[in-house]
Amino acid sequence: MDLTDVDGALSRLAERQQFSGAVLVRCGGEVLLDRGYGLASHTWGVPATSDTRFDTASITKLFTAVAVLQQVRAGAFALTTAAVDYLGLEGTTISSGATVHHLLSHTSGIGDDADEEAGESYEALFRDRPSYSVRDAADLLPGFAQKPANFAPGEGCRYCNAGYVLLGMMVERATGTAYRDYVRQHILTPAGMTRSGFFAMDRVEADVAEGVEPVRDGDTIVGWRRNIYSYPPIGTPDGGAHCTVGDLVRFHDALLDGSLLERRDVDLMLAPHGLQETRDDGVEHWVGYGFEFERNPDGSTRSWWKEGINVGASGILRHYPASGTTLAVLSNLEDGAWGPISLLDDALTN
Repeated sequence: MDLTDVDGALSRLAERQQFSGAVLVRCGGEVLLDRGYGLASHTWGVPATSDTRFDTASITKLFTAVAVLQQVRAGAFALTTAAVDYLGLEGTTISSGATVHHLLSHTSGIGDDADEEAGESYEALFRDRPSYSVRDAADLLPGFAQKPANFAPGEGCRYCNAGYVLLGMMVERATGTAYRDYVRQHILTPAGMTRSGFFAMDRVEADVAEGVEPVRDGDTIVGWRRNIYSYPPIGTPDGGAHCTVGDLVRFHDALLDGSLLERRDVDLMLAPHGLQETRDDGVEHWVGYGFEFERNPDGSTRSWWKEGINVGASGILRHYPASGTTLAVLSNLEDGAWGPISLLDDALTN
């Protein structure tokens, strides 16, 4: 499989300032592409490399899903446990019937802090509330605790950040450990993700990409704005961990080889649980525990993935089971990853 043409196309996107980030593609044990493109820092003109740490946005939900399944296996709570009961959230509008299963699979129907499917902006949450005041999962609770539900648990499938905030809070209550500390100890370290972590925007950290967005005059980029006021200053259970593309692939390896979960729990994580849509070609889009899935009309899985997007961040971790190919794309632009992801998908499946 030759990705030379894709590499050239990615370089041209970077030259046009449409992509800055890193890409890793591996088929079996062979690395097909592993390099950085564009700038990790537009302030200082520092090039991005494959060793740059990028904000992964919602890809972080995979770590939360693993943490939750670890605690289910430990007996702290069950997939059928209601979050409201476990966390003592009576008096909120969060459905008392929303279980761990519903929250993991985006089938809870609970109101989200920023309902992106309804066109709400996550960045807008912090126009009236200082983003620096939101550092822990519980700090996010006021943003959705009194929002009305979209549907009863199990009666639909709608992507929901708030569900993963609640799951992170459940892990904290079960373990007596802060979410970020738990993930470091029980996921990043055993997976060999030595370059990954939760890096605060107000702390100096080496090799961490600056999240930026272009400032335009018409179609011309005339400058760049940082994303430091756009969301919390450090990652929470629904998003914001920093990783290299190599560490994301290491996470996927560790998940499949049993370093993080027992085989039966890996199977749960890799099982589709909520149907989101069926395309005209018959391919179904399912949501699982963290991962999302494309299923062909014959029932086979075309790929599973988790993507993330926020102001100054976009990316994906994706696996194609038929070929055994795994890829990771990370960018410090909100729209940066999508062109590379499309190019790679075409190259790997056609």
